[in-house]
Amino acid sequence: MANRKKRKIRRVRKNHTWLSMILFVIGMLGVGVIVMFSAEFSLYYMLEAKLMAEYDAISQMAAMYSQVSGEEAGEVLDSAGRDYLLRNAAGETLFEKGGENCSDREQLLVMTIFAKEIRVYQDLENPCLYINDYGILKFNRKVFVQRFGKDLRAFNENGVMQEDWKIYLPIWMAVETEDGEQLLIGRAVFQLDGREIALIVMFAALIVLLFLLIFGIMLVSLISSIINQKRTIHLFFTDIVTDGHNFMWYIYNAEQLLKKRRNAKNRYAVVNLVFVNYRNYCVCHSIQDGERLLKKVYWYLTRSLNRKEMCAHVTSSNFALLLQYEDEEQLKNRLQALVGQLKTLQAEHVFAFQVGVDRIEVATDEKGKAVRRKDIDVEVEYNNACTARSVLADSDDSGIEFFDSRLVEEQKWIDQVTDRQKTALENEEFVVYYQPKYDPSTDQLRGAEALIRWQSPELGFVPPGKFIPIYEKNGFITEIDHYMLDHVAADQKKWLDQGHKCVPVSVNVSRAHFIESDLAEQIRDIVDSHGTPHELVEIELTESAFFDDKKALVTTINRLKGYGFTVSMDDFGSGYSSLNSLKDIPLDVLKLDAEFFRGESGDGRGQIVVSEAIRLAKSLNMRTVAEGVEVKEQVEFLAGEGCDMIQGYYYAKPMPGEEYEKRM
Repeated sequence: MANRKKRKIRRVRKNHTWLSMILFVIGMLGVGVIVMFSAEFSLYYMLEAKLMAEYDAISQMAAMYSQVSGEEAGEVLDSAGRDYLLRNAAGETLFEKGGENCSDREQLLVMTIFAKEIRVYQDLENPCLYINDYGILKFNRKVFVQRFGKDLRAFNENGVMQEDWKIYLPIWMAVETEDGEQLLIGRAVFQLDGREIALIVMFAALIVLLFLLIFGIMLVSLISSIINQKRTIHLFFTDIVTDGHNFMWYIYNAEQLLKKRRNAKNRYAVVNLVFVNYRNYCVCHSIQDGERLLKKVYWYLTRSLNRKEMCAHVTSSNFALLLQYEDEEQLKNRLQALVGQLKTLQAEHVFAFQVGVDRIEVATDEKGKAVRRKDIDVEVEYNNACTARSVLADSDDSGIEFFDSRLVEEQKWIDQVTDRQKTALENEEFVVYYQPKYDPSTDQLRGAEALIRWQSPELGFVPPGKFIPIYEKNGFITEIDHYMLDHVAADQKKWLDQGHKCVPVSVNVSRAHFIESDLAEQIRDIVDSHGTPHELVEIELTESAFFDDKKALVTTINRLKGYGFTVSMDDFGSGYSSLNSLKDIPLDVLKLDAEFFRGESGDGRGQIVVSEAIRLAKSLNMRTVAEGVEVKEQVEFLAGEGCDMIQGYYYAKPMPGEEYEKRM
C-alpha cells in the first residue's frame, strides 16, 4: 500500500516540462518543414509551368522553321524575338542569335517538366537555373543573390511595387525540327513581373503567418500545460487548513532528502507533534478559531527550521517534522524549547503539546564510512514517532518520548495479542479464576470475583494486565465480557447441581458495553441459557463507566436489578466523581479501592476515609467490599467498622475453578 501510494506521488510530482518542450520543438520543426516544402513546391510549380510555356513557344519556332527554307528560315527564327541556336545532325551551327550564352554545346542534359523529358543547356550569362543529377530543375539561390540581389528594386521610394520590375531566369531548351535533321536550341526565360512577385510575397507572408499562428498556439498550449502542471502539484501538496505543506509533500520530499548521498553523514529525527486537547479548544471557541491557531502553529514551526529541515500538517492537530540533530540531548533540548514557545502562542491560554521522536542514525559500511539511506521509508519512521507519542496519550500534559526497542517489543506484543484474540476465544484458552470474598466478622465465604487469565499454547500463561488493556482499546473486551458471563453462569449452575452452597460471583462488565441499549437483556439471556439463578451472578461496573452517558447507565442498572441481578461499583475512590455517582445511581454493593489500604501515612487519614465510606454505604442501603487487603490489622479494622466482605491475599489469592470449588 505504501509503495503504491509513493508511486502515485512520484507520477504527480514528476516534471514533464522537458518532455513538453521537446515535443514542442519537434512539432514546430515538422510544421516548418511542411511550410517550407509547400512554399518550395508552389514556387517550382510556377517555375515549371512558365518554362513549359516557353518550351511550347520554342516548339512553335521549330514548326515555323520547318515550313520555310534558305535565308528565309533564318529570318523566321530571328523574328521570334529570342536567342537561339540551330544545329544540323552533324553538330554544325546553321543559324545563331545570342548562342554564345549557351553552355557546353556538346553536353546535352535532360530535365523533366510535368512528366515530360526535355533536353536543356544551362545559360552562361545567368546560371541560376540548373539540372541536378536526377534531371530535376533546381534554382541556385546563391548565384541569384550574388548576381542580382543588390540590383533588385521591387519597391520605389514611396514603398509601392514598381510595375515594370521583373525577374529573368534563363535556360536553353532543345527541340527537334519536324524532319528530325536539325535541332533548335532556344533560350527559355522564367519571368516574373511585379504583380506576380507581389502575389508570391503575399503567399509567402500567409505561409509565415500560418506558421507563426501554429507556433503561437502550440507555445500557448505548452505554457498552459506547464502552468497547470505546477498548479496541480501545488494543490496536491498543499494543506487546506494551514495553506502550507501536507503529509503527501512531507513523505515524498523527506524521503528524497534522506536518500541523497550528501546527507548520509547527517543525523535526522522524524517527529510527530500533537496539539493536546485541540478539539476542546474548538468546542470552547470555534472550528475557525482552531484552524487559525493550527495555521499559527504551523508557521511558527516552519520559521524555526533550517534549510534541510521540513514541516507539514498531517491531520487535525498532528504535525510532522524532519529535524537535523547532533546528539539526543541537543535534540531533546531543542524540542523542549520548541514546545515551551508553542505553549504560550496565545497570552490568555497555556497549551500542551506532545512529541514523539524516531531517530535516524548515520548508516556506515564496514570501513565506517557513511553510506546512502537507499531503503529509508519515511512512513515507517513517522509511524514509529507516532507510536512513541502514543505513550503520552493518556496524559493531557506536554511531554517528549523517543522511540526505542522497548516500544518495538510492546508493539510486537500488541500485534501478537491482537492476532491471537479470536483463536484464543474459540479454543477457550481464557481461564476463569475466582478470588473469594469473606465476612471479616465470621471468616465465612460470602462471595467471589471472577477474574480472567490466559493460558496460551504459544505465549504461555499471560496475566490480565498484559492483555486486558489491549482489548479495552481495540474493543475486543466486549467479547471477553460475554465469555466470562457465560463461563461463570455455567460454573455456578454446575456447582449448584452438585449440591454446593453457592455464593454470588461478581463479573466485570466494561464501560464499552454500556453504549448498547439492550445490555441488560444480553446479560439476562446469557445467564438464563444455563438456568442459573440471577442472584448468584453479580454485575460489577468500574467507576470509569459512570463518566459516560449517566442516563443510559441508570436505565441499564435498573433493568438489571429488575431481573434480579446485584449491581456493584468497583474501584470506588479511584476517580473524582464517586460521591456524585452514589447520589444518582441505585447500586447494591460498593467496592473500596485497594489503594485505600496501601502506603498508610500513619496519621489515620486513610482510616477516616474508609470508615466514612462504609458509613455512607450503609446509609444508602449498600453492602461494602474491601479489596486488596493483605494484613491482619486491616481485617480487624474493617471488621470493627462493619465492612461486609473482604477480598485480598489475606484470605486467598485468585484461584482456578477446581480449587475454588473445594473452598465451597
